[in-house]
Amino acid sequence: MAKESSQRPAQGLPRRPPHRVVVIVDENSNPFELSCAIEVFGLRRPELGGELYDFQLCSPRTRTVMRDGFFTLTDVAGLDAAETADTLIVPNRPDTDVPRRPAVLSAVRRAHARGARLIGFCSGAFTIAETGLLDGRRAACHWMWADSFRSRFPAVRLQPDVLFVDDGDILTASGSASALDLGLHVVRRDHGAEIANAVSRRLVFAAHRDGGQRQFVERPVPAVPDESLAPLLAWAQERIGEPLSVADLAAHASVSPATLHRRFRAELGTTPLSWLTGERVALACRLIERGEERLDVVAARSGLGTAANLRARLRRETGLSPSAYRRRFGRGPAEAAVP
Repeated sequence: MAKESSQRPAQGLPRRPPHRVVVIVDENSNPFELSCAIEVFGLRRPELGGELYDFQLCSPRTRTVMRDGFFTLTDVAGLDAAETADTLIVPNRPDTDVPRRPAVLSAVRRAHARGARLIGFCSGAFTIAETGLLDGRRAACHWMWADSFRSRFPAVRLQPDVLFVDDGDILTASGSASALDLGLHVVRRDHGAEIANAVSRRLVFAAHRDGGQRQFVERPVPAVPDESLAPLLAWAQERIGEPLSVADLAAHASVSPATLHRRFRAELGTTPLSWLTGERVALACRLIERGEERLDVVAARSGLGTAANLRARLRRETGLSPSAYRRRFGRGPAEAAVP
């Protein structure tokens, strides 16, 4: 049986009105997270045959000095642009103890009241929390500010050691790099795994890191390159549809399962089984998007085994049943015929 390649390009965007993403930039905002938003939501995607999002920046002032005075942003739309956002990305900044402008907080509240999705990158969780919209809800923020966040917003259910939290219409990412993880998660939620993979390849960034992975990785750069998990991950990805087990991974790496578990925790912030399951669900999503309707075939080719397991795993990862996922992200007959 031919193996499913993770490098196959997406075959075009669904024909639907572009989802409007607006980013509020305020005084002392962080340039990195702003760049993440632009890279994921703002770039043209000719390789996909269209645009993923209608994207715009806005600011409460005509001149906005970015973090530490690195540069000044001018000639962007006024704050009224937030009134038409389908997704509103709120401002973040390192001085989290300084309250946000009332006009910004009001714009965020109005956007949420009319049904817009809110996203906070890094300290953006503080901005959303200041509005009161996070009370009683889950959120992520950078580990450096976890204690401060808890003391200021005790009604928020802070998840202190995860990359990002998807709480439906409010999503928060813990730190700078996890802004990309959350951004790709949103693309996957909006457009499916195939499109998200295409965006991640253009970014040269990992296609999928689950939000529940830990923020702090004990050894982000291995002291001995030969001990990296990269060769093992590449080997496993080529065989993801086979009945691989954690014991198989450990045997190929010539280590014990316990040692392999420690290395996965140290390098990836997750477990070998969670990584395997995530890769298999991602492959199952791509197969459904490409037109495969037989759930037993999708389950077998993705390594999930049974249609029942496929249903359970897909619902857990995406919130959708296979049929709902197909209706939302699957191709029509003409698209499915594209080689």
